[in-house]
Amino acid sequence: MALQLMKIAISGTIDTDVNPESAKFFYITTADTAAGSTLSIDAASFLGDDGEAVTTLPELAEDNSYFTVEINGVEQMQGLSTYTPGAAGTGSLDIAVPAGGGSIPANQTVILQVVNFAATSSGTFDT
Repeated sequence: MALQLMKIAISGTIDTDVNPESAKFFYITTADTAAGSTLSIDAASFLGDDGEAVTTLPELAEDNSYFTVEINGVEQMQGLSTYTPGAAGTGSLDIAVPAGGGSIPANQTVILQVVNFAATSSGTFDT
């Protein structure tokens, strides 16, 4: 018998739902934050999207999430912010104000948005 190449024949479909879960948190600065210093905002200092006080900042899903920071509606560079999830006293947002630049004045709006993706997939295959 001659040699033959053996192959598997399979067909299928995969359905994936991304399911983003977004949460926004709001803070109004209470004092000027000078260039070269850091603005630290504790979890308990934020208000939620419903206007209620926040007790916990959510965890970031590993390799499937991100956060953004806006000051007065202008999105800031990711490298300026450090996000720590958790309850008051643990959870926080730190914004490093670059030296040699402008300060963050008092009464400015800081918006933190945390987005986690809860992707699910299902598939069917025929052989």
